[in-house]
Amino acid sequence: MKVLAVVHGDEVRSGVFADPIAAGGHELEEWSVARRPSPSRPLQDYDAAIVFGGSMHADEEETHPWLRGEKELLRRFLDSGTPVLGVCLGGQLVAHAAGAWVGRAREPEIGWHEVELTAAAAADPLFARLPRRFQALQWHYYAFDVPEGAVELARSPACSQAFRLGDLAWGVQFHPEVTLAMVEQWLEEPEEVDFDREALRRETHQRIEEWNSLGHELCAGFLGAVERLRLAA
Repeated sequence: MKVLAVVHGDEVRSGVFADPIAAGGHELEEWSVARRPSPSRPLQDYDAAIVFGGSMHADEEETHPWLRGEKELLRRFLDSGTPVLGVCLGGQLVAHAAGAWVGRAREPEIGWHEVELTAAAAADPLFARLPRRFQALQWHYYAFDVPEGAVELARSPACSQAFRLGDLAWGVQFHPEVTLAMVEQWLEEPEEVDFDREALRRETHQRIEEWNSLGHELCAGFLGAVERLRLAA
């Protein structure tokens, strides 16, 4: 299986998602839409796509004109039935491609915040594998509405955290892919709000091993769902 990873900078890559992809014998290609006009293969050659986060916001098309092309790309994936998993910015872009509102959240979430699954998550191939409640690594200023016709899978007190659109597309607001090295790098970057960076660093060191296990599970669930869809086709 060929998996296209759409990335938005050196500090927001596939992270721990690369492990279950490799373990399953699948091929992963990371493609920076801002740096290259197209991936190495025609889009129809990829069996699935994972769209990761970034420091930019979903509506900053004037500053990052390639966002227009990426939004169109995601609409093409949804229209063609290509399975997609969007993470943070990627989840917002999937929601936007499906016609949902995406904009600045009531409050940013940076750090570890509780996420609770909805009842619908128990029947979802990705989220049924996860605990009903967990502390999630968050790093976002924007949020999404659940697209029309989609199923909400998780929430936090601040906003919706996950949805599934049909059997082919998922969006999550938190960061299940992060490694410790990625968080350390993010902690060195300027932010719009002040927060206790050392406290976040300490908590991340305490939680990252368990969090990476959850990330493996979520990604493995996505890969399994893609494989079942391929066998049923």
